[in-house]
Amino acid sequence: MATLRQLEYLVTVVDTGSFTRAAELLHVSQPALSHQVRALERDAGGPLLERLPRAVRLTPMGRAMLPHARAALADAERARTAARRAAGLDGGEIQVAAVYSVTLGLLLPVLRIWHERHPRTRVRLLEFPHTDALTAAMAAGRADLAVGPAPGAWDGPVRELGHEEFVVAVPAVPEVPAVPEPSGGDPVPGRVRLGDLADRPWVHYAPGNGLAEVVDRACAAAGFRPQAAVRTEQTAAAPLLAAAGLGPALVPESVLPPGFAGRVLRPQPPVRRLLAAYTRPDPDPLTAAFLDTLTETVPLAPADGA
Repeated sequence: MATLRQLEYLVTVVDTGSFTRAAELLHVSQPALSHQVRALERDAGGPLLERLPRAVRLTPMGRAMLPHARAALADAERARTAARRAAGLDGGEIQVAAVYSVTLGLLLPVLRIWHERHPRTRVRLLEFPHTDALTAAMAAGRADLAVGPAPGAWDGPVRELGHEEFVVAVPAVPEVPAVPEPSGGDPVPGRVRLGDLADRPWVHYAPGNGLAEVVDRACAAAGFRPQAAVRTEQTAAAPLLAAAGLGPALVPESVLPPGFAGRVLRPQPPVRRLLAAYTRPDPDPLTAAFLDTLTETVPLAPADGA
């Protein structure tokens, strides 16, 4: 069944005439946008858009669906407005806790959409370097909702958001060996085995940063222990240090800065982390509304897709 997010993506692609411009406007990656449009086309039973070299054009099926997509989005906005007024969501404050990497990447489009829908509702962000500190803050009642790695145990609603993809940031030069095809064919550009980087000094994270454990586990699975050239407490600094030539860095794809000066490689096998949102038992209407916005907006692969 088509989702409101998929309909919004279709309408935005049509209005902008470009997947690239639509992705920029929606603050999502172009692959995530294309994936959702293809899912909508599968649900519709055929292509909705004709993808031309420099333009996008509606197919007959797309022309038939477009007015209904616009009407559904308008109806949803009217419904949100009515519910917001009834539940008193036009004011107040919500406290959202997150690990550093989530604040830097995945939460940005969520907060933008939330502000558009609830301009008079304040958001207070509480940021933590490690999931243990995040869960402890929630247990202590310091926040209404937490976003981070799925908790091992939690006495309250937990909603899996999907898998966060990690990439390897390296300098623009020198070249990093690509992964050869299993059949023995030419190497695949843009992919790398972590084991091929075992002899290099790494950009690593400080022990208090939860991403340090992600890097250590991924490298251990590849058969080595990474030697750190530098350790940083700041998640956003890791790709910049890698681009500067201090060593490869394993980073969440969502934290890469626009116009990243280095190269981005996808590890094979993939490195992923399951993220979730969780609240205290019986969340209030404001928290429930933020959770719904988070679920429909965050650009992650489905939790069962890894």
